[in-house]
Amino acid sequence: MCFSSLEDTILPDNPVRFIDAFVDALSLTAMGFTLQTIKSEGRPSYDTKLFLKIYMYGYLNGLRSSRKLEKECARNIELQWLLCGIIPNYHTISDFRKGNPTGLKKLFKLFVSFLKDAELISGAVIAIDGTKSRAHNSKKANFNQKKIDRHLAYIEEKTQEYLTQLDQNDSQDSGINITNIQEKIERLKHNKIGYEQLQEKLKASAEPQISITDQDARALLVQGVVVEVSYNIQAAVDNKHNLVVATHTINKNDSNALSAIAIEAKENLGVDTYTALVDKGYHNGREITQCKLHNITTIVAHPAPGISK
Repeated sequence: MCFSSLEDTILPDNPVRFIDAFVDALSLTAMGFTLQTIKSEGRPSYDTKLFLKIYMYGYLNGLRSSRKLEKECARNIELQWLLCGIIPNYHTISDFRKGNPTGLKKLFKLFVSFLKDAELISGAVIAIDGTKSRAHNSKKANFNQKKIDRHLAYIEEKTQEYLTQLDQNDSQDSGINITNIQEKIERLKHNKIGYEQLQEKLKASAEPQISITDQDARALLVQGVVVEVSYNIQAAVDNKHNLVVATHTINKNDSNALSAIAIEAKENLGVDTYTALVDKGYHNGREITQCKLHNITTIVAHPAPGISK
């Protein structure tokens, strides 16, 4: 019989060894991560570094789902080696990401600095673009003031129609189903209250639109005249080896997104200046001016004639 250990199955140049060494060398407290505390009752907490290793491995291998990561922890030899055989629950894995946005952002910035020191990125020319990611929110569950007004007007019109039918029945005894009409009026009243509450939420948010299911999502122009309730994922990529140096998610179109992602890339790179390459969707004088104020040279494609921003 032939026996082998997990250590023997992981080659010396396997990237998982880099993840292990990289995370072990970090000071998670200094980076703003919330550390797991020792509880007096129940099972002991997992080490915070364990979850960071899981996420780094997941991002490196295209695994985003917490459920999929849990499944891989049980069957993937590389993860078994990395985690010493520990298999956290998917909910615990998800909670780590939700509870550490600041730490994960600082970790990404540190990793960009590492890439720069290793001369894998130049920090001289950066391409910026966005991609739409459809939200878990239908267009029917997305509202602006115009849409709310349209629904309220419809409710008012139908209510008056039903009230007229009741009046006619009183005067002419037309034999209509009064109970059925009264039920319809009550449903309309209930719906009116809902839309009025939605209107108050919209006013309080100071936003042009509001989504019910995925509250941070917005109706965005995806392609041509196609509109979907989506998020806009922005990314800045270095031209040397096409490595990402900045990324974040917004709920507006590219025309108002340039300066934020460009400045974030500059901070992550730690450079005094660089050149940003963007397409015509970013052609916005105000945003370009903000980049100039931060010593970022912007080269942007000119929009088609007749388009002014």
